[in-house]
Amino acid sequence: MARVAEGGHELRRVLDEDREVDGLGEQELLELYRSMVLLRTYDERSVIYHRQGRIGTYAIFWNHEAMQAGAVHALDDEDWIFPSYRESAIGLLRGMPAATVLHWWRGHPAGWWNPSDYNLASICVPIATQVPHAAGLAWGKKLKGERACALTFFGDGATSEGAFHEGANFAGVMQAPLILFCNNNQWAISTPVSAQTHAEALVDKAVGYGIPGVRVDGGDVLAVYEATREAVERARSGGGPTFIEAVTYRAAPHATADDPRAYIDLERVEQEKQNECLGRYERYLRRLGALGDDLDKTIKDESAELMRAGITAAEAEPDADVGLLFEHAYANPPASFQAELAELRRILGGDVG
Repeated sequence: MARVAEGGHELRRVLDEDREVDGLGEQELLELYRSMVLLRTYDERSVIYHRQGRIGTYAIFWNHEAMQAGAVHALDDEDWIFPSYRESAIGLLRGMPAATVLHWWRGHPAGWWNPSDYNLASICVPIATQVPHAAGLAWGKKLKGERACALTFFGDGATSEGAFHEGANFAGVMQAPLILFCNNNQWAISTPVSAQTHAEALVDKAVGYGIPGVRVDGGDVLAVYEATREAVERARSGGGPTFIEAVTYRAAPHATADDPRAYIDLERVEQEKQNECLGRYERYLRRLGALGDDLDKTIKDESAELMRAGITAAEAEPDADVGLLFEHAYANPPASFQAELAELRRILGGDVG
């Protein structure tokens, strides 16, 4: 019988308790830190690139790094990830070039990748549509007798969408090896969780589909890792899906087109910024003696250089042929397309693409 984790709605924590997680030695702890620094660097630089007009509207994930890195490090390379737009840079943790992700935000065709190259599905912008995709792939792995599982990220707002419920129900019925990872930052753009559901906690939704659930502190990378690893082990052993509700508070705008001052608790935001996830983990590593100033600087410098090289590579890519807009719209394009493409080229200056 499905139920929430022991302790009811209490959040699982590791960092605040100064305890260790089995199987994580100093090297693994530092790799987690490198991943979080890389994600943080990508996010902060992307906001700057947007303000400089070098990429389009960008969905900020500042203070979500613990959820993303903790979950991904609990997976094996054979496992699949299905991201939302909030996890746009998750491919960096699997070796994807930064230029590829930047291209995606620039609207360039080079920003699309073959999912099988990284076992990473395309970024889904429509809310929750990646959930049934992930459930289907996970079920397929089970039918083939393969060891791999799938993990899908989604926000609290996605739990209000039909696609989430369809995917969760399907995974529960089929006992698919799926981890449903909800990054509950308590805001669906300007809609608070309290206006989305009367449930006491989002993890309660799992019970209706016969899925076990767990709540974790979303700013605690080790708690996220531990909970996700347990869910992965359950999936591999035939125990079916798990719902993870990682609870945090959105300390940055929803996206670069958003001004949250009209609706968000600014005092709460400032409090959260003082205890953001990367700083919390850095302090933990320093208490352990695993991280010093020199190593910290090296890690951050490496991430900064990767981003500089990524934007240089992205901007060196030639502009895409505008004809692509027409070539892939229809299997049998109407005859008018030729004249319309010619007119578009004329408007754009004749030499574009």
